[in-house]
Amino acid sequence: MSFQSRKQKILKIVDESGEVDVKELALRVETSEITIRRDLTLMAADGLIFRTHGGAMKVGLANSPVSFANKSAVNAEKKDYICRLAAGEIFDGEVIFMDCGSTTFRLCQFIKNKRIKVITNSLPVVYELLNSEVSVNLAGGEIDQARLAAHGSMAVEHIKRYKADKAFLGVDGISAENGLSALSEKEAEITLAMAGQAARTYLLCDSGKVGNDKYLHFADLDLVDVIITESDTPQVKLLGDKGVQIIC
Repeated sequence: MSFQSRKQKILKIVDESGEVDVKELALRVETSEITIRRDLTLMAADGLIFRTHGGAMKVGLANSPVSFANKSAVNAEKKDYICRLAAGEIFDGEVIFMDCGSTTFRLCQFIKNKRIKVITNSLPVVYELLNSEVSVNLAGGEIDQARLAAHGSMAVEHIKRYKADKAFLGVDGISAENGLSALSEKEAEITLAMAGQAARTYLLCDSGKVGNDKYLHFADLDLVDVIITESDTPQVKLLGDKGVQIIC
């Protein structure tokens, strides 16, 4: 069966069910789960469905905008690999910060059964962790419609009232020469606030961002204690040579 034929069947099933998992789709479309996962990623990128962990949801039912859902679905296997490693660094009783990055968001699925407290500025993180073992604290402030996250001075002030054991953060660019860089001042100030209040800061970063510098430099490498990534590339090794612990 061609992708176009599978796509139409998947859309019909999702439209009728509202939400469906990969295993059920594979049975009903009569193809492999690997093929279904690939199809769902492509369909999410086109805005046709909302990609969830383990399946898909009808776009109209999703609480997160399609743009954020699709960004989270891009390179999902890499992000999930990174987040599994990150989840292994989190233990019951800890307080952690989580920012609004699309990679950080995918950490939620691996920590739902941990008895921890999460402080975040991300609405999707809050939504994903509701009705789990996790206690959630949402930083308030102006809501960025595209990122579905609170930013601004009120959000920063909220974060600075708390101390955390660990911060799990994303970044737009990082290099051994120039440190951390961002595409947005709003994102950078949240990163700085969370890192400043955490005893240990983890950067969840796919290797494609390592060695890339964005237009706004906002911190040196010493802001970060640990970088968790999916591949030990030469650029990643350079970060390790600068004294940053690498988990990959």
